[in-house]
Amino acid sequence: MKAFMKICLTLLLSVTLVTGFNSEASASTSHTVQYGDTMWKIAMRYKIGTSEIINANPQVDNPNWIYPGQRLNIPTINTVKSVEAQVVDLVNQERAKRGLHPLKANWELSRVARYKSKDMLQNNYFSHTSPTYGSPFTMIRNFGISYRTAGENIAAGQTTAQAVMKAWMNSDGHRKNILSSNYKEIGVGYTKGGNYGHYWTQMFITR
Repeated sequence: MKAFMKICLTLLLSVTLVTGFNSEASASTSHTVQYGDTMWKIAMRYKIGTSEIINANPQVDNPNWIYPGQRLNIPTINTVKSVEAQVVDLVNQERAKRGLHPLKANWELSRVARYKSKDMLQNNYFSHTSPTYGSPFTMIRNFGISYRTAGENIAAGQTTAQAVMKAWMNSDGHRKNILSSNYKEIGVGYTKGGNYGHYWTQMFITR
């Protein structure tokens, strides 16, 4: 299937924090609840969303009440995260060539980008505007991430991190986001399947 890309969106916004996929887990690990643990603390430790942990543990009647000694399944998506990390590394290599500061990988932003990629796959669309989440700017805010500046690149069909980065760097608009000095953090979301086989999302922010 021929790969294609959507021209990037860039927008400067001043916003306040707004509160707020099934995980593509290929495996899971086990966590024994300790005194003081909450679902949120466990999620931060394993860098996975609380909703993903809740979905992986249907035996827990009330996620607000977990007890020391309970064993929880923690979804792991190490293969997906490895591909996403490759994209981040390639972005920072391109920035380093031009004397730009590296972007900090933000796992929570990657989670948002992953939801966006999976949403494009599941709902068979290719657009910055999601029928589920709205614009990327609204989506980022609604996932609880505040920012002053934000941007998004999306692509579909490229089979590797190297291929998608080459496609983005050969596009003026996408390259502008990747090399922008306005951004400080990046999240990359990758999912496999659907009509185009591979869906990619980059999200950029400055807090």
